[in-house]
Amino acid sequence: MLKILIPTLALIPSVWFLPAKFLWSSTLAYSLMIATASLTWLKNCSELGWSCLNPFMAIDPVSTPLLVLSCWLLPLMILASQNHMKSEPSNRQRMYITLMTSLQFFLILAFSATEIIMFYVMFEATLIPTLMIITRWGNQAERLDAGVHFLFYTLLGSLPLLVALLVLQKHTGTLSLLILQHSNPFLLTSNADKFWWTACLLAFLVKMPLYGVHLWLPKAHVEAPVAGSMVLAAVLLKLGGYGMIRMSSFLDSGTTNQLAYPFIVLALWGIVMTSSICLRQTDLKSLIAYSSVSHMGLVVGAILIMTPWGLAGAMALMIAHGLTSSALFCLANTNYERTHSRTMLLARGLQMVLPLMASWWFVASLANLALPPLPNLMGELMIITSLFTWSPWTLALTGAGTLITASYSLYMFLMTQRGPLPTHIINIPPTHTREHLLLALHLLPLILLILKPELIWGWVAC
Repeated sequence: MLKILIPTLALIPSVWFLPAKFLWSSTLAYSLMIATASLTWLKNCSELGWSCLNPFMAIDPVSTPLLVLSCWLLPLMILASQNHMKSEPSNRQRMYITLMTSLQFFLILAFSATEIIMFYVMFEATLIPTLMIITRWGNQAERLDAGVHFLFYTLLGSLPLLVALLVLQKHTGTLSLLILQHSNPFLLTSNADKFWWTACLLAFLVKMPLYGVHLWLPKAHVEAPVAGSMVLAAVLLKLGGYGMIRMSSFLDSGTTNQLAYPFIVLALWGIVMTSSICLRQTDLKSLIAYSSVSHMGLVVGAILIMTPWGLAGAMALMIAHGLTSSALFCLANTNYERTHSRTMLLARGLQMVLPLMASWWFVASLANLALPPLPNLMGELMIITSLFTWSPWTLALTGAGTLITASYSLYMFLMTQRGPLPTHIINIPPTHTREHLLLALHLLPLILLILKPELIWGWVAC
């Protein structure tokens, strides 16, 4: 564990001493080495229980894929940000890289924490660098409004969780996951117990986000720079899913099923609603953001029914969606850097000018609509099957959601790539090797996971 954590921490001061000429290339090479070293964690995925233990940190099959995804994302964010940051003063560039690195440091601590209170502190700590990236390097004046929404939605959801954790500590004498997972499930009998259950999960439902408390997400995505959108879509939303899996591991499944009804209904209704919203979007980043809410609705439903298949499907979909949505935000950014518009009507027909980029768009769109045999489909099928077993009526909502997802994914591809090139687009710079490398590092791992999907199923082994 420390072989990844210490080099990540060491990168923060070293950024400030590197010559400006080598700043981006050196940090990229260093972060790629950390990402490659983190792949060694995957060999523990087949083991049951915890490994790499020390008093406060450990990994198990649930946290390992998310840890590797967090480490994999830093070099990709550095690659994606180089072009739009090159005009900034050197100190601002260093600050930007420092914030991205500190975010990775907090994420590693959050996903590997064995004490729930340490997980809570790191869960909250990720707010600070993300908020600074959105509000300082966002594209428009509305970025401050987006930052306020992001901060207050997350904080208001998190405060009841802190109270719930203090109550849990008082009753059990410990907040260690190693002990709580093997204790008897907590029976929730009184109304106070049911409020405690809601408080435990509310922070994570806001972070996912659940339909109804999702309005901060499209705002944050639209206003954030490319690195902010990438880390939000790929990892920060998954903190919510990871927290729900951890908390549900020591709650009584029978009572949870009864209490979870309204949340499951909201999540499944949200899949249909947000997918329908995607069909009416004109803003490209907003469409991808609403698509994330739709996919996370499936994950919320799968975790709340607490079946092994549901949890395995949730893990698979979280990892697959992390890579896919991050790739889509990178593609949206390549369009924005050339046309300076996120409106799809003003930046269509780009296949004529950038044919290789259109190929990446095609692969990413197919991954978003869960084309077989990609891990996206494996996750969605496992979730839909487990929800159908729980209640056959869920098939109406999940089926409709799947059809609309296919519709808006094809709509997004056709609107951005096909058709005549608008007359106002006269001079477009060609694509760079950097951009093709960035997209290959997103989509190749996704394709390779077809060969060994058990790496991201996490819970099946447990």
